[in-house]
Amino acid sequence: MKLGAIEAGGTKFVLAVGNEEGEILEKKVIPTEHPSITMPAVIDFFRGKDIERLGIGSFGPIDVNADSDFYGQLQKTPKTEWVDYPLGKELQDHLLVPVIIDTDVNVAAMSEAKWGEAKDVDSCLYITVGTGIGAGAYIKGETLRGLSHPEMGHIPVRRHADDDYAGGCPYHGDCLEGMAAGPHIEKRWGRPAEELVDRKEVWEMEAYYLAQALVNYIYIISPERIILGGGVMKQKQLFPMIRTMVLELLNGYVSSPYLTEDTIDKYIVSPGLTDEAGVKGALYLAMGSRM
Repeated sequence: MKLGAIEAGGTKFVLAVGNEEGEILEKKVIPTEHPSITMPAVIDFFRGKDIERLGIGSFGPIDVNADSDFYGQLQKTPKTEWVDYPLGKELQDHLLVPVIIDTDVNVAAMSEAKWGEAKDVDSCLYITVGTGIGAGAYIKGETLRGLSHPEMGHIPVRRHADDDYAGGCPYHGDCLEGMAAGPHIEKRWGRPAEELVDRKEVWEMEAYYLAQALVNYIYIISPERIILGGGVMKQKQLFPMIRTMVLELLNGYVSSPYLTEDTIDKYIVSPGLTDEAGVKGALYLAMGSRM
């Protein structure tokens, strides 16, 4: 059986055809532009591929309630040209196959639990730090949902003492995403991240905001592993800074063998599936599996 998979991210759409063994048979990457540009290219890729189901892991917020009249419709996303776009319905109408939708970070958490860095635990958190910031939680076989899906990228954070950047989230200003997503690193420092690699103060400030968020997630969700992906986290110097700051902020309050100086590097990790966590999670979603 051929299955379709889409990782619909803020920067790019990853399109794939795979099978029930989790193998990617064909893949294409296109930029995330206005829906009038991106969506015809998406539909064209899948036409004639004989897929039987399509799984989508999408940026959000997006309606992930399968019983809703607006299932698969984007909501008040910071990518304003996509607000209220009926992503799921558009693909189902054109491709005539069942479409299953979750968030990009939820499906990445699922795939890391199935095939990647969280195979040995019962719960994990997958966080992407890129064009935006989002997090998905996998807990004992299910992704976390409630009123909607979690919006962990928009939590408030304490401002760094040396930071006078106003924040760039169109909804909240200086929330986590508004302070620490990739575009705001460039806006704060005046240069893209890849030109700031040797500026220690840049990455210490970034780690300061991300560590605060991780500590809140540890307190509230208590995941057994935290996986940090996305373009910003390709700056590997961030990992030791974040781990050190997390331990400092926790200050011994949470007693766990995962949270010691000797074990923290196995607790806060990069994705085992590298850049394929999202698209493989969408493929797993298309299988109809909920673990």
